[in-house]
Amino acid sequence: MRHIDVHKLADDARFNRFHAVVLFWCALIIVFDGYDLAVAGIALPSIMKEMGVDATSAGFMVSSALFGMMIGAIFLGTIADRIGRRKAIAICIGLFSVFTAMAGFTQDPILFSMTRFMAGLGIGGVMPNVVAQMTEFSPKRIRSTMVTLMFSGYAVGGMLAAILGKGLIESYGWQSVFIAAGLPVVLIPMIAKAMPESMPFLIKSGRIEELRHTVARLEPSYRPLADDRFALPVADNADDAPIRHLFQDGRSISTLMFWVAFFMCLFMIYALSSWLAKLMASAGYSLGSALTFVLVLNFGAVIGAISGGWLSDRFPIKYVLMGFFALAAVSISMLGQPVPTTVLYFLVGMAGATTIGTQILAYAYVGQFYPMAVRSTGIGWASGIGRSGAILAPIVIGTLVSMKLPLQQNFLVIAVPAIIAMVATAFVNHGRSASAADREIDSGSVTATASDPRPTALQ
Repeated sequence: MRHIDVHKLADDARFNRFHAVVLFWCALIIVFDGYDLAVAGIALPSIMKEMGVDATSAGFMVSSALFGMMIGAIFLGTIADRIGRRKAIAICIGLFSVFTAMAGFTQDPILFSMTRFMAGLGIGGVMPNVVAQMTEFSPKRIRSTMVTLMFSGYAVGGMLAAILGKGLIESYGWQSVFIAAGLPVVLIPMIAKAMPESMPFLIKSGRIEELRHTVARLEPSYRPLADDRFALPVADNADDAPIRHLFQDGRSISTLMFWVAFFMCLFMIYALSSWLAKLMASAGYSLGSALTFVLVLNFGAVIGAISGGWLSDRFPIKYVLMGFFALAAVSISMLGQPVPTTVLYFLVGMAGATTIGTQILAYAYVGQFYPMAVRSTGIGWASGIGRSGAILAPIVIGTLVSMKLPLQQNFLVIAVPAIIAMVATAFVNHGRSASAADREIDSGSVTATASDPRPTALQ
Protein backbone atom coordinates (compact mmCIF):
# COMPACT_ATOMS: atom_id res chain seq x y z
CA MET A 1 0.00 0.00 0.00
CA ARG A 2 1.34 3.44 -0.96
CA HIS A 3 0.48 6.57 1.00
CA ILE A 4 0.52 9.43 -1.47
CA ASP A 5 1.23 12.93 -0.18
CA VAL A 6 -0.62 15.08 -2.75
CA HIS A 7 0.96 18.25 -1.41
CA LYS A 8 4.47 16.94 -2.04
CA LEU A 9 3.45 15.56 -5.41
CA ALA A 10 2.07 18.93 -6.54
CA ASP A 11 5.22 20.70 -5.31
CA ASP A 12 7.56 18.43 -7.28
CA ALA A 13 5.54 18.08 -10.49
CA ARG A 14 6.98 19.38 -13.75
CA PHE A 15 5.03 21.99 -15.69
CA ASN A 16 2.77 20.27 -18.24
CA ARG A 17 -0.48 20.66 -20.17
CA PHE A 18 -2.53 20.30 -16.97
CA HIS A 19 -0.83 23.33 -15.42
CA ALA A 20 -1.27 25.30 -18.65
CA VAL A 21 -5.03 24.59 -18.66
CA VAL A 22 -5.44 25.68 -15.03
CA LEU A 23 -3.37 28.82 -15.71
CA PHE A 24 -5.41 29.69 -18.82
CA TRP A 25 -8.82 29.44 -17.19
CA CYS A 26 -7.78 31.14 -13.94
CA ALA A 27 -6.15 33.99 -15.89
CA LEU A 28 -9.23 34.37 -18.13
CA ILE A 29 -11.48 34.56 -15.07
CA ILE A 30 -9.26 37.27 -13.61
CA VAL A 31 -9.37 39.20 -16.93
CA PHE A 32 -13.18 39.25 -16.66
CA ASP A 33 -12.93 40.15 -12.99
CA GLY A 34 -10.51 43.01 -13.70
CA TYR A 35 -12.76 44.36 -16.46
CA ASP A 36 -15.82 44.32 -14.19
CA LEU A 37 -13.93 46.15 -11.48
CA ALA A 38 -12.28 48.78 -13.70
CA VAL A 39 -15.36 49.58 -15.74
CA ALA A 40 -16.91 51.78 -13.03
CA GLY A 41 -13.85 54.02 -12.82
CA ILE A 42 -13.66 54.26 -16.63
CA ALA A 43 -17.29 55.31 -16.92
CA LEU A 44 -17.35 57.48 -13.78
CA PRO A 45 -17.08 60.92 -15.47
CA SER A 46 -19.94 60.03 -17.86
CA ILE A 47 -22.08 58.54 -15.06
CA MET A 48 -21.63 61.65 -12.90
CA LYS A 49 -22.66 63.88 -15.80
CA GLU A 50 -25.72 61.85 -16.87
CA MET A 51 -27.05 61.05 -13.39
CA GLY A 52 -26.21 64.50 -12.03
CA VAL A 53 -24.28 63.32 -8.96
CA ASP A 54 -21.42 65.11 -7.24
CA ALA A 55 -18.00 63.65 -6.46
CA THR A 56 -18.89 62.55 -2.93
CA SER A 57 -22.04 60.70 -4.08
CA ALA A 58 -20.10 59.13 -6.94
CA GLY A 59 -17.57 57.86 -4.40
CA PHE A 60 -20.34 56.08 -2.51
CA MET A 61 -21.68 54.60 -5.77
CA VAL A 62 -18.28 53.13 -6.60
CA SER A 63 -17.83 51.86 -3.05
CA SER A 64 -21.06 49.83 -3.21
CA ALA A 65 -19.28 47.24 -5.36
CA LEU A 66 -16.30 47.29 -3.00
CA PHE A 67 -18.52 46.64 0.01
CA GLY A 68 -19.92 43.65 -1.85
CA MET A 69 -16.36 42.52 -2.58
CA MET A 70 -15.50 42.57 1.11
CA ILE A 71 -18.42 40.29 1.96
CA GLY A 72 -17.85 38.11 -1.10
CA ALA A 73 -14.15 37.60 -0.37
CA ILE A 74 -14.81 36.50 3.21
CA PHE A 75 -17.95 34.43 2.61
CA LEU A 76 -17.23 32.86 -0.79
CA GLY A 77 -13.55 32.46 0.05
CA THR A 78 -14.36 30.58 3.26
CA ILE A 79 -17.29 28.58 1.87
CA ALA A 80 -15.11 27.24 -0.95
CA ASP A 81 -13.28 25.10 1.58
CA ARG A 82 -16.67 23.55 2.40
CA ILE A 83 -18.59 23.28 -0.92
CA GLY A 84 -15.63 22.93 -3.25
CA ARG A 85 -13.61 25.54 -5.07
CA ARG A 86 -15.03 24.74 -8.51
CA LYS A 87 -18.62 25.38 -7.46
CA ALA A 88 -17.66 28.59 -5.63
CA ILE A 89 -15.85 29.92 -8.73
CA ALA A 90 -18.91 29.22 -10.92
CA ILE A 91 -21.18 31.07 -8.49
CA CYS A 92 -18.84 34.07 -8.47
CA ILE A 93 -18.66 34.31 -12.26
CA GLY A 94 -22.45 34.23 -12.47
CA LEU A 95 -22.78 37.00 -9.89
CA PHE A 96 -20.30 39.49 -11.36
CA SER A 97 -21.33 38.89 -14.98
CA VAL A 98 -25.10 39.17 -14.57
CA PHE A 99 -25.20 42.06 -12.12
CA THR A 100 -22.53 44.17 -13.86
CA ALA A 101 -24.60 43.86 -17.04
CA MET A 102 -27.74 44.82 -15.10
CA ALA A 103 -26.01 47.99 -13.86
CA GLY A 104 -25.97 49.15 -17.49
CA PHE A 105 -29.76 49.22 -17.54
CA THR A 106 -30.14 51.44 -14.47
CA GLN A 107 -30.80 55.18 -14.52
CA ASP A 108 -30.93 55.77 -10.78
CA PRO A 109 -27.89 56.06 -8.44
CA ILE A 110 -29.51 53.79 -5.83
CA LEU A 111 -30.37 51.01 -8.29
CA PHE A 112 -26.90 51.33 -9.80
CA SER A 113 -25.35 50.93 -6.35
CA MET A 114 -27.50 47.87 -5.58
CA THR A 115 -26.50 46.04 -8.76
CA ARG A 116 -22.85 46.93 -8.22
CA PHE A 117 -23.05 45.56 -4.67
CA MET A 118 -24.32 42.22 -5.99
CA ALA A 119 -21.63 42.17 -8.69
CA GLY A 120 -19.07 42.93 -5.98
CA LEU A 121 -19.95 39.70 -4.18
CA GLY A 122 -18.72 37.75 -7.19
CA ILE A 123 -15.76 40.01 -7.97
CA GLY A 124 -14.47 39.71 -4.41
CA GLY A 125 -15.29 36.03 -4.01
CA VAL A 126 -13.53 34.79 -7.12
CA MET A 127 -10.11 36.29 -6.26
CA PRO A 128 -9.21 34.13 -3.23
CA ASN A 129 -10.48 31.04 -5.00
CA VAL A 130 -8.45 31.35 -8.19
CA VAL A 131 -5.33 32.33 -6.21
CA ALA A 132 -5.77 29.27 -3.99
CA GLN A 133 -6.39 27.13 -7.09
CA MET A 134 -3.26 28.34 -8.85
CA THR A 135 -1.15 28.05 -5.71
CA GLU A 136 -2.30 24.49 -5.01
CA PHE A 137 -1.57 23.12 -8.47
CA SER A 138 1.60 25.08 -9.40
CA PRO A 139 5.03 23.43 -9.11
CA LYS A 140 6.81 24.86 -6.10
CA ARG A 141 9.87 26.16 -7.97
CA ILE A 142 7.76 28.44 -10.21
CA ARG A 143 4.77 29.02 -7.90
CA SER A 144 5.16 32.79 -7.46
CA THR A 145 5.65 33.26 -11.20
CA MET A 146 2.54 31.18 -11.99
CA VAL A 147 0.34 33.02 -9.50
CA THR A 148 1.49 36.49 -10.54
CA LEU A 149 1.28 35.60 -14.24
CA MET A 150 -2.29 34.42 -13.68
CA PHE A 151 -3.16 37.49 -11.65
CA SER A 152 -1.75 39.84 -14.28
CA GLY A 153 -5.01 39.08 -16.06
CA TYR A 154 -6.53 41.54 -13.59
CA ALA A 155 -4.52 44.35 -15.16
CA VAL A 156 -5.30 43.05 -18.66
CA GLY A 157 -8.98 43.34 -17.77
CA GLY A 158 -8.41 46.94 -16.66
CA MET A 159 -6.61 47.70 -19.93
CA LEU A 160 -9.45 46.10 -21.89
CA ALA A 161 -11.95 48.30 -20.03
CA ALA A 162 -9.92 51.41 -20.86
CA ILE A 163 -9.55 50.49 -24.55
CA LEU A 164 -13.21 49.56 -25.02
CA GLY A 165 -14.29 52.50 -22.88
CA LYS A 166 -12.78 55.01 -25.30
CA GLY A 167 -14.87 53.80 -28.22
CA LEU A 168 -18.00 52.41 -26.60
CA ILE A 169 -18.74 55.32 -24.27
CA GLU A 170 -18.39 57.91 -27.02
CA SER A 171 -20.50 55.88 -29.49
CA TYR A 172 -23.09 54.14 -27.31
CA GLY A 173 -22.93 55.73 -23.87
CA TRP A 174 -21.54 54.51 -20.55
CA GLN A 175 -24.17 51.75 -20.33
CA SER A 176 -22.54 49.77 -23.16
CA VAL A 177 -19.34 48.95 -21.25
CA PHE A 178 -21.41 47.47 -18.41
CA ILE A 179 -23.69 45.42 -20.66
CA ALA A 180 -20.64 43.93 -22.42
CA ALA A 181 -19.54 42.51 -19.05
CA GLY A 182 -22.39 39.95 -19.15
CA LEU A 183 -20.68 37.80 -21.79
CA PRO A 184 -18.57 35.60 -19.41
CA VAL A 185 -21.70 33.92 -18.02
CA VAL A 186 -21.85 31.71 -21.14
CA LEU A 187 -18.43 30.26 -20.29
CA ILE A 188 -19.45 28.88 -16.88
CA PRO A 189 -20.18 25.30 -18.14
CA MET A 190 -16.79 25.11 -19.91
CA ILE A 191 -14.91 26.48 -16.89
CA ALA A 192 -16.68 24.05 -14.52
CA LYS A 193 -15.73 21.13 -16.79
CA ALA A 194 -12.10 22.14 -17.33
CA MET A 195 -11.24 23.28 -13.79
CA PRO A 196 -9.98 20.59 -11.38
CA GLU A 197 -11.42 20.39 -7.89
CA SER A 198 -9.26 21.12 -4.85
CA MET A 199 -7.41 17.98 -3.73
CA PRO A 200 -8.01 18.49 0.03
CA PHE A 201 -11.74 18.84 -0.73
CA LEU A 202 -11.73 15.62 -2.78
CA ILE A 203 -9.95 13.75 0.03
CA LYS A 204 -12.37 15.11 2.62
CA SER A 205 -15.37 14.23 0.41
CA GLY A 206 -14.14 10.71 -0.33
CA ARG A 207 -14.11 11.31 -4.11
CA ILE A 208 -11.05 9.11 -4.63
CA GLU A 209 -11.57 8.21 -8.30
CA GLU A 210 -11.78 11.88 -9.26
CA LEU A 211 -8.69 12.53 -7.14
CA ARG A 212 -6.77 9.74 -8.92
CA HIS A 213 -7.68 11.30 -12.27
CA THR A 214 -6.56 14.76 -11.11
CA VAL A 215 -3.27 13.45 -9.69
CA ALA A 216 -2.52 11.52 -12.89
CA ARG A 217 -2.98 14.72 -14.92
CA LEU A 218 -0.97 16.77 -12.44
CA GLU A 219 1.96 14.33 -12.48
CA PRO A 220 1.95 12.03 -15.59
CA SER A 221 4.66 9.80 -14.07
CA TYR A 222 2.21 8.73 -11.37
CA ARG A 223 0.60 5.35 -12.07
CA PRO A 224 -2.49 4.77 -9.89
CA LEU A 225 -2.81 1.49 -7.96
CA ALA A 226 -5.99 0.14 -6.42
CA ASP A 227 -4.66 0.27 -2.86
CA ASP A 228 -3.21 3.81 -3.03
CA ARG A 229 -4.08 5.92 -0.02
CA PHE A 230 -4.14 9.69 -0.44
CA ALA A 231 -3.37 12.01 2.44
CA LEU A 232 -2.16 15.45 3.37
CA PRO A 233 0.45 16.62 5.89
CA VAL A 234 -1.05 17.15 9.34
CA ALA A 235 -0.84 20.95 8.91
CA ASP A 236 -3.09 20.71 5.86
CA ASN A 237 -5.91 18.83 7.55
CA ALA A 238 -8.39 21.48 8.67
CA ASP A 239 -11.51 20.78 10.66
CA ASP A 240 -14.88 22.49 10.31
CA ALA A 241 -13.59 25.72 11.87
CA PRO A 242 -10.89 26.79 9.40
CA ILE A 243 -10.86 30.44 10.51
CA ARG A 244 -9.17 29.62 13.81
CA HIS A 245 -6.33 27.93 11.92
CA LEU A 246 -5.28 31.37 10.66
CA PHE A 247 -4.24 32.20 14.23
CA GLN A 248 -2.62 28.89 15.20
CA ASP A 249 1.00 27.75 15.12
CA GLY A 250 2.39 31.23 15.67
CA ARG A 251 0.50 32.80 12.75
CA SER A 252 -1.57 35.34 14.74
CA ILE A 253 0.62 38.44 14.30
CA SER A 254 1.36 37.58 10.69
CA THR A 255 -2.35 37.18 9.91
CA LEU A 256 -3.09 40.62 11.38
CA MET A 257 -0.15 42.16 9.49
CA PHE A 258 -1.41 40.67 6.22
CA TRP A 259 -4.78 42.29 6.91
CA VAL A 260 -3.13 45.68 7.46
CA ALA A 261 -1.01 45.35 4.30
CA PHE A 262 -4.04 44.33 2.23
CA PHE A 263 -6.07 47.25 3.63
CA MET A 264 -3.39 49.76 2.68
CA CYS A 265 -2.59 48.30 -0.72
CA LEU A 266 -6.23 48.03 -1.75
CA PHE A 267 -6.79 51.61 -0.59
CA MET A 268 -4.12 52.77 -3.02
CA ILE A 269 -5.40 50.61 -5.88
CA TYR A 270 -9.02 51.72 -5.64
CA ALA A 271 -8.11 55.34 -5.08
CA LEU A 272 -6.17 55.25 -8.36
CA SER A 273 -8.59 53.00 -10.26
CA SER A 274 -11.64 55.05 -9.30
CA TRP A 275 -10.27 58.59 -9.48
CA LEU A 276 -7.18 58.68 -11.71
CA ALA A 277 -9.18 59.48 -14.86
CA LYS A 278 -11.15 62.18 -13.04
CA LEU A 279 -8.07 63.69 -11.38
CA MET A 280 -6.22 63.86 -14.70
CA ALA A 281 -9.28 65.35 -16.40
CA SER A 282 -9.47 68.03 -13.69
CA ALA A 283 -5.76 68.73 -14.29
CA GLY A 284 -6.61 69.72 -17.86
CA TYR A 285 -6.25 66.47 -19.79
CA SER A 286 -9.01 65.42 -22.23
CA LEU A 287 -11.19 62.36 -21.51
CA GLY A 288 -9.20 60.33 -24.04
CA SER A 289 -5.88 61.31 -22.47
CA ALA A 290 -7.22 60.66 -18.97
CA LEU A 291 -8.28 57.13 -20.02
CA THR A 292 -4.81 56.62 -21.50
CA PHE A 293 -3.39 57.12 -18.01
CA VAL A 294 -5.66 54.29 -16.80
CA LEU A 295 -4.35 52.12 -19.64
CA VAL A 296 -0.74 52.90 -18.67
CA LEU A 297 -1.55 52.20 -14.99
CA ASN A 298 -2.76 48.71 -15.85
CA PHE A 299 0.04 48.05 -18.34
CA GLY A 300 2.50 48.86 -15.56
CA ALA A 301 0.62 46.42 -13.32
CA VAL A 302 1.25 43.58 -15.79
CA ILE A 303 4.98 44.38 -15.87
CA GLY A 304 5.09 44.69 -12.07
CA ALA A 305 3.23 41.43 -11.47
CA ILE A 306 5.34 39.35 -13.85
CA SER A 307 8.67 40.85 -12.76
CA GLY A 308 7.64 40.57 -9.11
CA GLY A 309 6.79 36.90 -9.55
CA TRP A 310 10.12 36.25 -11.26
CA LEU A 311 11.99 38.00 -8.43
CA SER A 312 9.98 36.15 -5.77
CA ASP A 313 10.99 32.76 -7.15
CA ARG A 314 14.64 33.80 -6.74
CA PHE A 315 14.60 35.98 -3.60
CA PRO A 316 12.47 35.93 -0.42
CA ILE A 317 9.01 37.12 -1.45
CA LYS A 318 8.64 39.08 1.80
CA TYR A 319 11.51 41.42 0.91
CA VAL A 320 10.43 41.75 -2.72
CA LEU A 321 7.02 42.85 -1.44
CA MET A 322 8.55 45.43 0.91
CA GLY A 323 10.66 46.85 -1.92
CA PHE A 324 7.60 47.22 -4.13
CA PHE A 325 5.73 49.09 -1.39
CA ALA A 326 8.67 51.52 -1.05
CA LEU A 327 8.63 52.19 -4.81
CA ALA A 328 4.86 52.74 -4.66
CA ALA A 329 5.27 55.47 -2.05
CA VAL A 330 7.84 57.29 -4.21
CA SER A 331 6.04 57.00 -7.56
CA ILE A 332 2.56 57.96 -6.31
CA SER A 333 3.80 60.95 -4.29
CA MET A 334 5.44 62.31 -7.44
CA LEU A 335 2.32 62.06 -9.62
CA GLY A 336 1.05 65.47 -8.58
CA GLN A 337 4.33 67.22 -9.37
CA PRO A 338 4.75 69.35 -12.52
CA VAL A 339 6.77 67.02 -14.77
CA PRO A 340 6.92 66.42 -18.55
CA THR A 341 4.14 64.20 -19.93
CA THR A 342 6.60 61.41 -20.76
CA VAL A 343 7.84 61.33 -17.17
CA LEU A 344 4.26 61.41 -15.93
CA TYR A 345 3.41 58.35 -18.01
CA PHE A 346 6.44 56.57 -16.54
CA LEU A 347 5.34 57.45 -12.99
CA VAL A 348 1.79 56.23 -13.65
CA GLY A 349 3.17 52.97 -15.03
CA MET A 350 5.44 52.62 -12.00
CA ALA A 351 2.46 53.30 -9.71
CA GLY A 352 0.51 50.53 -11.45
CA ALA A 353 3.46 48.14 -11.17
CA THR A 354 3.87 48.79 -7.44
CA THR A 355 0.21 48.97 -6.37
CA ILE A 356 -1.79 46.53 -8.51
CA GLY A 357 1.39 44.51 -9.13
CA THR A 358 2.21 44.55 -5.43
CA GLN A 359 -1.29 43.41 -4.49
CA ILE A 360 -0.86 40.46 -6.86
CA LEU A 361 2.41 39.62 -5.08
CA ALA A 362 0.62 39.92 -1.73
CA TYR A 363 -1.99 37.38 -2.88
CA ALA A 364 0.84 35.05 -3.93
CA TYR A 365 2.56 35.45 -0.56
CA VAL A 366 -0.60 34.79 1.46
CA GLY A 367 -1.36 31.78 -0.74
CA GLN A 368 2.04 30.32 0.09
CA PHE A 369 1.87 31.28 3.77
CA TYR A 370 -1.17 29.22 4.82
CA PRO A 371 -1.58 25.42 4.66
CA MET A 372 -3.40 24.06 1.61
CA ALA A 373 -6.64 23.11 3.40
CA VAL A 374 -7.26 26.66 4.70
CA ARG A 375 -5.66 28.54 1.80
CA SER A 376 -8.94 29.88 0.38
CA THR A 377 -9.98 30.91 3.89
CA GLY A 378 -6.69 32.73 4.57
CA ILE A 379 -6.73 34.56 1.25
CA GLY A 380 -10.45 35.29 1.58
CA TRP A 381 -10.13 36.89 5.01
CA ALA A 382 -7.07 38.95 4.06
CA SER A 383 -8.84 40.11 0.90
CA GLY A 384 -12.14 40.70 2.70
CA ILE A 385 -10.64 42.73 5.54
CA GLY A 386 -8.54 44.60 3.01
CA ARG A 387 -11.69 45.52 1.09
CA SER A 388 -12.56 47.98 3.83
CA GLY A 389 -9.60 50.00 2.53
CA ALA A 390 -11.00 49.68 -0.98
CA ILE A 391 -14.39 50.87 0.25
CA LEU A 392 -12.92 53.92 1.99
CA ALA A 393 -10.66 54.96 -0.88
CA PRO A 394 -13.27 56.25 -3.38
CA ILE A 395 -15.12 58.04 -0.58
CA VAL A 396 -12.01 59.66 0.91
CA ILE A 397 -10.60 60.75 -2.45
CA GLY A 398 -14.06 61.84 -3.60
CA THR A 399 -14.30 64.07 -0.53
CA LEU A 400 -10.84 65.52 -1.26
CA VAL A 401 -11.82 66.19 -4.88
CA SER A 402 -14.94 68.01 -3.65
CA MET A 403 -12.71 70.19 -1.45
CA LYS A 404 -10.73 71.20 -4.58
CA LEU A 405 -7.37 70.66 -2.90
CA PRO A 406 -4.17 70.94 -4.93
CA LEU A 407 -3.50 67.87 -7.07
CA GLN A 408 -0.29 67.08 -5.15
CA GLN A 409 -2.15 66.69 -1.85
CA ASN A 410 -4.56 64.14 -3.33
CA PHE A 411 -1.68 61.94 -4.45
CA LEU A 412 0.19 62.32 -1.15
CA VAL A 413 -2.86 60.93 0.67
CA ILE A 414 -2.80 57.94 -1.69
CA ALA A 415 0.95 57.39 -1.16
CA VAL A 416 1.05 57.29 2.67
CA PRO A 417 -0.55 53.80 2.93
CA ALA A 418 2.41 52.33 1.01
CA ILE A 419 4.73 53.15 3.93
CA ILE A 420 2.33 51.60 6.44
CA ALA A 421 1.99 48.45 4.30
CA MET A 422 5.76 48.12 4.04
CA VAL A 423 6.12 48.25 7.84
CA ALA A 424 3.30 45.71 8.32
CA THR A 425 4.95 43.30 5.88
CA ALA A 426 8.20 43.60 7.83
CA PHE A 427 6.42 42.14 10.89
CA VAL A 428 5.22 39.01 9.07
CA ASN A 429 6.93 35.97 10.60
CA HIS A 430 7.95 34.05 7.49
CA GLY A 431 9.32 31.24 9.64
CA ARG A 432 5.73 30.28 10.49
CA SER A 433 4.60 30.00 6.87
CA ALA A 434 3.59 26.74 5.19
CA SER A 435 6.43 27.13 2.69
CA ALA A 436 8.98 27.31 5.53
CA ALA A 437 7.41 24.23 7.13
CA ASP A 438 7.70 22.44 3.78
CA ARG A 439 11.45 23.04 3.77
CA GLU A 440 11.74 21.49 7.22
CA ILE A 441 9.71 18.46 6.09
CA ASP A 442 11.74 18.15 2.88
CA SER A 443 15.04 18.07 4.80
CA GLY A 444 13.93 14.97 6.68
CA SER A 445 11.85 13.25 4.03
CA VAL A 446 12.47 9.80 2.53
CA THR A 447 14.21 9.87 -0.84
CA ALA A 448 11.97 8.54 -3.64
CA THR A 449 13.11 5.45 -5.52
CA ALA A 450 13.79 5.35 -9.24
CA SER A 451 10.80 3.11 -9.83
CA ASP A 452 8.49 5.49 -7.98
CA PRO A 453 10.08 8.92 -8.53
CA ARG A 454 7.27 11.24 -7.54
CA PRO A 455 4.95 9.99 -4.80
CA THR A 456 6.53 9.94 -1.36
CA ALA A 457 5.50 8.02 1.75
CA LEU A 458 4.07 9.88 4.71
CA GLN A 459 5.92 9.14 7.90
